[in-house]
Formats: sequence, structure tokens, C-alpha cells
Amino acid sequence: MTAGTPATTDRTPARPGGGWPRTVALAGGAFAGLTALVVLLLAGGGAPAEPIPGLPDPGRLTGWGLPVVRLLADLLAVGVVAGLLVAPLTMRRPADEMGGRALRATGSVRWLALGWAVAALAQVVLTFSDQFAVPLGEVRWVELRGFARTVDQGQALIVQALLAAVVAVAARWLLTARSVAVLLGVALAALVPPLLTGHAASSGSHDTAIVAIVIHVLAAVVWFGGVVALWWHLGSSTELRARAVRRFGALAAWCFGLVVASGALSAWVRIGSLDELGSSYALGALAKVAVVSLIGLLVIRYRRSLAARAERGDGTDGISARGLLTRLTVLEGGLMAVAMGLGVALSRTPLPVGEPYTSAAENLLGGPIPPEPTLGLLLWSFTPSGLGFAVVGIGAAAYLVGVVTLRRRGDAWPVLRTILWFAGLAVVGYATFGGLGVYSNVMFSAHMAAHMMLSMVAPILLVLGQPIQLALRALPGSDVPGGMGPRQMLSAALGSRMARLWLNPVTAGLLLVGALYPVYLTGMFDWLMRSHLGHLAMELHFLVAGLIFFELLLGSRPGHQISYISRLLLLLVTMPFHAFFSVALMGADTIVGERYYTLLAVPYVPDLLVDQNLAGSMNWALGEVPMVMVIVVLVIQWFRDDTREAKRRDRAADRDGDAELAAYNRMLQGIGDEVKRHP
Repeated sequence: MTAGTPATTDRTPARPGGGWPRTVALAGGAFAGLTALVVLLLAGGGAPAEPIPGLPDPGRLTGWGLPVVRLLADLLAVGVVAGLLVAPLTMRRPADEMGGRALRATGSVRWLALGWAVAALAQVVLTFSDQFAVPLGEVRWVELRGFARTVDQGQALIVQALLAAVVAVAARWLLTARSVAVLLGVALAALVPPLLTGHAASSGSHDTAIVAIVIHVLAAVVWFGGVVALWWHLGSSTELRARAVRRFGALAAWCFGLVVASGALSAWVRIGSLDELGSSYALGALAKVAVVSLIGLLVIRYRRSLAARAERGDGTDGISARGLLTRLTVLEGGLMAVAMGLGVALSRTPLPVGEPYTSAAENLLGGPIPPEPTLGLLLWSFTPSGLGFAVVGIGAAAYLVGVVTLRRRGDAWPVLRTILWFAGLAVVGYATFGGLGVYSNVMFSAHMAAHMMLSMVAPILLVLGQPIQLALRALPGSDVPGGMGPRQMLSAALGSRMARLWLNPVTAGLLLVGALYPVYLTGMFDWLMRSHLGHLAMELHFLVAGLIFFELLLGSRPGHQISYISRLLLLLVTMPFHAFFSVALMGADTIVGERYYTLLAVPYVPDLLVDQNLAGSMNWALGEVPMVMVIVVLVIQWFRDDTREAKRRDRAADRDGDAELAAYNRMLQGIGDEVKRHP
């Protein structure tokens, strides 16, 4: 099969038996979600209350319309994702042109995305009416325009509407599965902006709440969208649905785990303590957990057996595999709609902990200022960190799944690599939610130590765990002849132009060391630390830059590796710039992040300049020691590779009678004869 030909020949009717039964089921799922929304709003206190005389009130139309339109927007987003998932779940290769059901599914995305954009714009009007207690009939265009331009909630909804409109327009021109995957990324990105301005932004532990809700919603929408794709778009095509079930099974399992873990973390951050388990918000969260758990039990009970039976076409108790799978996806989708309705209602339900912090410093940190550091507190303190939880949790789970997959197949995986990987995750945990992470937000010296842990120490250990090699061995190959499975896709991605751009010595050096100068020697650090998302982005940059740099130096990804001489030169060129930065930090008279640390007014840091000098010293020490360790590892790797190459050459010489050496001697003899003829 080549690009430019349809990936599949799907001659089955689009909707056998008519679309009426599925339309009824779709309406039933939407009604179930709406019912769950209304019940929890009434029970949890999120429903519009009777207006108090003399006080402004937005009116019942706004009070009920805003959550209903929000639920409608979420359901439309699920429909968009469902249509965009059909091509990746059914086509053989990303470069193949779409045809049949994949083409029809992406065609439906245009209208669903357009409806999503309209729903987002409607939320702008309703949110303005709700926040400023202005009835819808009295909303003025000038005020609404100012709200959309200057208020976070308005800006987020406008961005979502624009991205949804981009999806609606671009869906008309999609031709290949690869382009569909890109547009799927845009659709998922459109879900994020409103999440950054809701309960997650107003509760304690801001970054943890934001990361948890973003992962929760993205995983839930992909999961729900996959179920809708199996039922609505692929319900009447046995062959394509069987293939989609095989591919979606592992994705659904990961989505389920992420939804449960992130949902529990999000609820924990918002509820605050066990004493609040009787609150309306906690009871609503428990109801949602029960629904998601029920879905998980259904999936665990039937998904694997249905995947095999869908291929064979056999039945049980007179019900075909196709019919049973249809019933399961309908039930699963209905329960997901209920969970989505509960989620929207929870976003309107008053939090039990409210806004617990009164000072500007506590509100900025998302918690109280920690006590004066001691050795014990530096070792054993704990603070929630969304980035740390995500990296450690997902990294540990993915690595363990890979190792277990190899073991079940009878393949070995070195224990030392596993130890190094989990040691790297432990360093990430210590620098984000451990003792060092606790004080990295209030002391510049602790911040710089955490920075070096994330960018220098943890990446070395993680890269030596060789996760890329593990993924290439553990990921499944193609499930159809001539196709591309996850393993082939990863291999192609590692050799792509984008990978070569990022895994380039210049790019790696600029990301790791070059970024230090604009971040810390300008006002950027002050701005980043006063923003929860900015601080989160800074920590993520440290970790990713370190992983790219040390993957280039120590990694073992197949192909496109630079020579050991080039690696050592890159390291020797990078080290002086890191040392220069440390010296500049120690000798600076200007305090880095002065406005931020002055606002905190931490009592045990009386002299910010002294703490900054200590940070520069720590940066120098913690940076140069890992670099020396890397040089040692590089020399060892170089020696081992040369030894293996020498043994390979010896074995080749034994097989062909030193043919290579004989050819070399003949070349020298020819040169000598030529010199004799022409002295």
C-alpha cells in the first residue's frame, strides 16, 4: 500500500437498520448526563438560589443555562475527538489517504467543532452574566468585550472558541491519518484554557490542582471519544471495529488509570481533609468515583473477551460478539455522560475549603510558608506538586508495564537500568514534592538546588535507564500486514526532522545552559515565580532540557548518534558557560527575583543577597560534579563500544580468513608499486 491510496476498502453500509436506534441511544445518554447535572446542582448547592432583595442577581436563566451549555460544549468536544479518533484506530499507516468510514467521521467533525465554538462563545456571555450578576437581557456589548479581553475566564473561552473554529475549518481539508492526528492534538489543546481558570485556579495547591484537572479531562475525553467512535462510527463494520477494539483497548486502560488517579488527586486537593467528606462537594465527588469505577469494572469484565470474539464473530447465549460489544459501548457511553454531568455540576458546587489563605504570600504559594528548614525537614517534608506527581506516577507505571511486558514474553531487562530509572524518579520527587521542593519556592538557594537536581542529576539517571530502548522492545508492532504499529511509529519519530532538530548539539546546549542567562539575569524569573503556570513551565523546562542534553550524550537511541569525540567536545564547551553563570550569580549586586522574595518576606531569609551567593555556589558545585560523572560514563561507554567492535572484527576475520586485512595489505602494496614506478 502506498500513500495516495485509501487505507481500507469499507463497503459496508454506513448505518444498517437506520440511524433511529442509535439516535435514541444518543439522546438517552445526553439526557442521563443532564439528569446527573441537575440532581447534583440541586443537592450540592450549585443551583441558582432565590435572589436576595436589594442585591444584584444574574437570574435563573444564567444560573441554569451556564452549566447546561458547559455540558453541551463538553459533549460536542467528545464528538469531535470521536470523529478524529476513527482514522488512527482503523488505518494501516499514518501517510495513507483516508477513505470510507474514516473520511465520513472526519466530515462530521466540521459541524460538531462549529457547534463547540458557538457553545464556547455562549459561555462567554453566560459567564459574564454570572460573575457580574447582570441579567442576560441587560448585558451590554462594551462590557462583554472588555470581559473577553481582560478577564481570565473570558480570554480562556475565546481561545477555546478560536481553536474549535480552527478544527472546524481544517477538518474539511484532512487527507491522511497523520493530519488527523495533528488536528486531534489541536482539539485536545482547546479543552485546556478554561480548565486553568476554574476551581483549580482558586483552590490551594494551585499547580497540583491544575495538573490534575488537565490530565483528568484530557484522559476522560479521549476515553469517552474512543467509546463513541466504536459505537457510532464503527458500529456496523465488523472488521474495522475489531481492529479499533484491539488498538483502543490499551489506550482505554491508560485513560482509565489516569482518570481515576487524577480525579482522586483533584478531589483530595479540593476537599482538604477527612472532616469534609460529608460536604456536598465530597459526596458529589464520591458519586463520580462510583460511576467511573463501575465503568472500569465493565471494561475489565468484558473488553478482552470481546476483542477476541469480535474477530471470530461467535456468540454467547445467543448474543453475537458484535451485538454484545454494541450494548457494552452504549452502556459505557451512557455512564460516561453521567460522569461528565457530575463533573460539570462539581465545577459549580461550592468547595468545602473555600479560599483558606488570607495573606498575599500564602495565596501566591498556594499554602502557608514552611517553617525554618532543618536537616530533618529538608529530608522528610512534603508538599503537593502536580508536575512531580505526574512525572513520577506516569514514569513509574509506564516503565513497569514495559518491563513486565518483556518478562511475560520471556525477554530479560537489566536490573541496573530499572534501578537507575527509579533513582532518577526519586530525585524528581525530592526536588518537586519532597523536602527540597518544599523550600524551593521560598528560598533562592533551595530553588537553585532543585533546579540542578531536575536538570543535571535526575536526567542522567533517567537516561541511563534507557527508556527509549525499553519502549522500542515492549511496544507492539503493527496488527495488520504492511502497517505501522506503535513501535514503528516511535522508531519513525526518533528519526524524524523534528527529533533531529531537538536532539542537536546546538539546541541541547542552548536549552540547558543558554536558557540560564535570560531566565535568571533578567526580570523573567520574577515574573515566572509569581505565576503558578510560569513556575510549572520553568520546572518542566529544566527537566526536559536535561533529558534532551543527556540523551544526546549518554543515550542509546538507534541511529543518528554523534561520535564520542563530538559528545566530549559538547560537554567541554558547555561546562565553562555553566561555570560563568555561577560566577555571575555569586558576584551580582542585583537580587534575582527581588519583588517575589520581598513579597514573601520569609523570616529565616533576612539577607536575600547572601542567599543568592549561596545559590551561585551550589549551582557551581552541583553542576560540575555531574558533568565529571558524565565524562567518566562516556569514557566507559567508549571503551565498551570499541571492545565490542574489536570482537566483531575478530569474528569476521575468523569467518573470511582476514579478507579485510588482506585487502588493506594489497592497497598498501599497490601504493608502494606506484611509488617505485614513479620515484
